[in-house]
Amino acid sequence: MNYRIGIDVGGTHTDAVLLDSEYRVLSKTKSSTTQDVSTGIYEAMREVIAQAGVPREQITYAMLGTTHCTNAIVERKRLNEIAVIRIGAPATFAIKPLVGVPDDLREHLGKRVYIVRGGHEFDGREIVKLDEEELYRIAREIKGKVDSVAVASVFSPVSKEHEMRAGEILREVLGEETPISLSYEIGSVGLLERENATILNASIVTVAKTTAYGFMDALKAEGVHARVFFGQNDGTLMSIEYAIKYPILTIGCGPTNSIRGASYLSGLANALVVDVGGTTTDIGVLVNSFPRESSLAVEIGGARTNFRMPDLISIGLGGGTIVRIQENGQFTVGPDSVGYQLPQKGLAFGGDTLTATDVVIALEKVKLGDPQKVAHLDKELLENVYSRIVEMAEEAIDKMKTSAEPVPVILVGGGSILLPDVLKGASQIIRPENFGVANAIGAAIAQISGQIDRVFSLDETGREKTLETAKRMAIDEAIAAGAEPETIEIVEFEDIPLSYLGNATRIRVKAAGTLAAPVEV
Repeated sequence: MNYRIGIDVGGTHTDAVLLDSEYRVLSKTKSSTTQDVSTGIYEAMREVIAQAGVPREQITYAMLGTTHCTNAIVERKRLNEIAVIRIGAPATFAIKPLVGVPDDLREHLGKRVYIVRGGHEFDGREIVKLDEEELYRIAREIKGKVDSVAVASVFSPVSKEHEMRAGEILREVLGEETPISLSYEIGSVGLLERENATILNASIVTVAKTTAYGFMDALKAEGVHARVFFGQNDGTLMSIEYAIKYPILTIGCGPTNSIRGASYLSGLANALVVDVGGTTTDIGVLVNSFPRESSLAVEIGGARTNFRMPDLISIGLGGGTIVRIQENGQFTVGPDSVGYQLPQKGLAFGGDTLTATDVVIALEKVKLGDPQKVAHLDKELLENVYSRIVEMAEEAIDKMKTSAEPVPVILVGGGSILLPDVLKGASQIIRPENFGVANAIGAAIAQISGQIDRVFSLDETGREKTLETAKRMAIDEAIAAGAEPETIEIVEFEDIPLSYLGNATRIRVKAAGTLAAPVEV
């Protein structure tokens, strides 16, 4: 028998589960997310191991979905000293790197910005020859002054040649241990957004490394020598090495863990998932058991990026959402929340703040806290407040639907006790067992994936061969991330002909498979 731990960090709670090899939940815990995040993770991990009482040497996997990298960017803390190299002179001088990025972030990340000659046309032709001499000069100049480097070349998703050569030169001068982020591996077509994503990726490498090694050390201190994986934002996992190379892919992994967990717990492959936490409600869409991906540019910490992110709507509604009632009977719901302080601040728990949870306790919709502490509240007014809470959820559900037809809705997250068993637009409401820790279960049962999003010219090899090459590349990515080769399947495939680029097509492929078995030492 072997076991696995799944941990997911939310804004309010850090949830953990321990599953057996049949994916049965043996123990689960929900602890408050701490300011430094790590302490909350370690506490949840220790609690879940102690509760289960299983032999520690038989815990073979530990999966972590964390907000460390998101927090570092949003708070502008613990970011690397980086250099930004754009390959695109003279064609791209008009718009410098980091344009449109908030001033405080640009100040931190824009200290060493270089634009060198090179880059490609939309059809893969070289604009000008790569200026290798200048790259060597830059590498010598930044040596010892930066922790990591971001490299972005014009149309690198069409031709990665110049970026790869730049990477070779930088490693030669700076040493193999200096992380180099190449934009063709991170974003898709669209220079500025892809460049921003690459810059952010380079800035959080150390945060990811510290988090990963800290988690591994905490496991070892408990006598657990498990293989560690990180949750990524498409609902799958990646190995430690992969996470340290592409830490930006951990951003948005919390909601996707919930979506995957909801799919597993409910047995549904296509549905809407409503994840109600302590602070927010995230609504996502399950398509063939995976989260639907957003097709829009996504802002992270104020910077526009175009790497893959889940298609979500977040609203300020959760278990700790503050309800304010005025003397004239008017009221507001949120968007602010008492968050993890609900057990101290909620009225029904002896606090002084009226929250959404107090409303459902007073209306006797759930048994929680001390109902006597909220018995004095005006029931009629609370019914109006409750109607507004339900309305907020229904409006968000309607925005995520692609047709007027009712769809199945899966309710997960500790705060989902706020919502009733009937919602407008829902053909059925499913509250699966263990719905409160669906996010941690989603992390624990996730598969490993590999994805590519590139522009290919069909002139060289023809259509069929190009499609096969793209699929092979995605499968190789999945194997590199830690998937068992025999179990890998293509789970998403998109082929968009780009008529304005001549005989070219943009291909997006995702391959997923189960975790490779641990190697016996």
